[in-house]
Amino acid sequence: MRKQNILGLVAISMLLVSCLGWVVDNPSFALRGVDLRPLSLTEMKVLFDVEVQNPNRFDLTLNSFEYTIYLNNEEIGKGNLEMEILIPSSSTTRVQAPVAARFNDWNKTLKTIITGKSLIYKIEGKAGIKAFFGHHNFPFSQEGRLNI
Repeated sequence: MRKQNILGLVAISMLLVSCLGWVVDNPSFALRGVDLRPLSLTEMKVLFDVEVQNPNRFDLTLNSFEYTIYLNNEEIGKGNLEMEILIPSSSTTRVQAPVAARFNDWNKTLKTIITGKSLIYKIEGKAGIKAFFGHHNFPFSQEGRLNI
């Protein structure tokens, strides 16, 4: 009898963890700013300020964040954050997403940044989210216009 109770508890636990995507509303991601830091004559570190919104009534933890960022339809770079960031319930948290980019990879975008015009951006990837009852990877994609 005790063995059946343990097996039932394990089965229910596995079911709850696998259903995390049904229980958790997807967080949203939006690009809010860009900070440029020259590294050399041909390379620049770009820090993208990404806003993460948690629509749930419970805290989430962002424990992995893989992304690709495009400006004016040109891929600027890819990045990966491997740190845990708490996203409190029903709130927004800002995350800095670094990308190393070479000037010759994004000439038109660099010209737009220098002239101060607005940029069309897209950020896409997947976020590893941990809640009190499991872990799930959420794909995301966000597009918009960014004023420099």
